[in-house]
Order: sequence, then structure tokens, then C-alpha cells
Amino acid sequence: MTVPVEIITSRAVPLGGPRGMTVHRTLPQRQRSLIGAWCFADHYGPDDVSVTGGMDVAPHPHTGLQTVSWLFEGNITHHDSGGNHAVVVPGEVNLMTAGSGICHSEVTTQDTTTLHGVQLWTVLPDDARHGPRLFENHAPNRVRREGAEILTFVGTLAGETSPVTVFTPMVGAEITLDPSSSVTLEVDATFEHGLLVDSGEITFEDVAVQPTELAYTGVGADALTITNTAPHAAKLILIGGTPFEEEIVMWWNFIGRNSGEVESYREEWQSQSERFGKTLGYIGHDPQGRPWLPAPRFPIIAVKPRENPAPVARPELRIN
Repeated sequence: MTVPVEIITSRAVPLGGPRGMTVHRTLPQRQRSLIGAWCFADHYGPDDVSVTGGMDVAPHPHTGLQTVSWLFEGNITHHDSGGNHAVVVPGEVNLMTAGSGICHSEVTTQDTTTLHGVQLWTVLPDDARHGPRLFENHAPNRVRREGAEILTFVGTLAGETSPVTVFTPMVGAEITLDPSSSVTLEVDATFEHGLLVDSGEITFEDVAVQPTELAYTGVGADALTITNTAPHAAKLILIGGTPFEEEIVMWWNFIGRNSGEVESYREEWQSQSERFGKTLGYIGHDPQGRPWLPAPRFPIIAVKPRENPAPVARPELRIN
């Protein structure tokens, strides 16, 4: 049986302001905010750092979420207020849990010439969102399945389980699909899934998916088939999880449960309260010379909770 698929097209977003590196954002969108607990997906590159300037994000805050950093090429330095200092490298996941509050900076290393990867977030459930800050690194094993090589960086896929901490059932993996080949992966039927295409000529359950697009399928499938018809290898990111049913408010870098709570996070960040701590080691060059990134002005009207409708049950729907 062919699984119904929605295609979510990306929108270009300048990272760090109008002159910043451009990223392709597929989550959140007005029509679909979540895939499992995955609530944010930015895809970038390959970018020539000498032209784009690469990534240079001054210390900025987060609440109620985890950041999942995954690179295909290039390196990024990470510093956070939990006292963690690391370099994000290709093939290794860096997972940062904000808990009740954290701040961190991200800067391309000086030896990086090309930057290419994804930045993902997952929302924390209510019973975990007031917990401690946490930082983890893991280098997953490479697993071969049919014509594919799989690196599972979150959860379990293709017989491989990542040890990083998650708070709801979910999966995240890089898939490299050989030229002119297909792979069918056994998946958890209670999960909804999303396939983000970096490169290749891809069909996902017989639906064509273009680079930078995210193909979504709802719960009920216990196997998913991906095909690459290109004469070169394809690069993909598969994410998924059980539907996240808690109501959330997501604004800027904060996730809360109502507009007032999120507004209070903004006020605390602007006053540099102890909720977020201090990030030491930022070596970037913020264009305005700021040691930390101020929050935007809060909306005049209350921020509404994110809506996440059920999938449309027809073979293909393109969402802009």
C-alpha cells in the first residue's frame, strides 16, 4: 500500500540578519508545525564560507527544547552556558537540551571553507521542560541496508540505536542512497515521519521530492520506500516520532505553553537573568558588535498556540 505523502516546500531565511547565511526552512510552517516532537528544520549549504561568511550567531537563548546539530561538511564551534565547549563535525551529532533555560553561540571554524548541514529542534514535553541543561555528543555507526548507508543520530533505525537523551519516542538519521537505487526501511508504525532531501532525484513512497523539500507521512506505516534515480549518490535526513499532542507556543528561540510565559522568557533574556546563564568563549564578529543577541520586539497581540492538523489523505499535497 502506498503511504499518503505531503510535500512541504522550504522558504529562504537569512540567518543572523539580511546579510547572513541563507537557510532553507521547512519546519515550522503555517500548515504543519511538528513531525513527532521535531519542531524546527533548517537546511543550509553547501555554502562557500568566503562568500557567505558562514555561521556566526552570537550567544542567544532557548527554553523548552533540544537543538540537534548535524553537519555534512565543515565545522562549527559551540559554547553554552552549561560550560560546554565543543566542535560540531560531520558524522557526529551534538545535542543540547535547554531545559528551563540555556544560551549558546555557534560560529564556523576558521579552517572551514564549505559549510553544509542541518539544524533541528525538538520540543520538550511538559514533564521535562523545566529540567537541567544538558549537552551530548555521539558518533553513530555506519549501517548498510540495500543500496543505502545509514547514520542514526537519534532513536533507533536499521538495527542501530543512538544513546543520546530524548524525552519522547523519536528517530533522526542521515541516509546516503547509492546512485539508481532504492531502500525500504522498517519503521515504527506509531510514528509520523518526514524526509528532508539534500541532494539526489528522490521519490518517497512514489512521490517526487525535490532538494530542500520535506516529505511528510502520517502514522500507520511500518515500512517506507525511498528511491534515488540520479546517477550520483543522494543525501537525505529522516526524522519521525509519535505525534506530539501537548499545546505549545513557539516564538523566536523560546517554546512555552502560553503567550505570557514566552513573553516573560523574552523579558528575562533582555535583562540577562540567571535563567539562561552566561556563554563564555564566543569568538565571532557580530556585525553590530554585540556580546549577545537581543530578542526581537514581542508582538502586540498574544502569540497563538501552534496548530498541527492531521495529514491530508491523498497521494500528494504541496505546501508553500
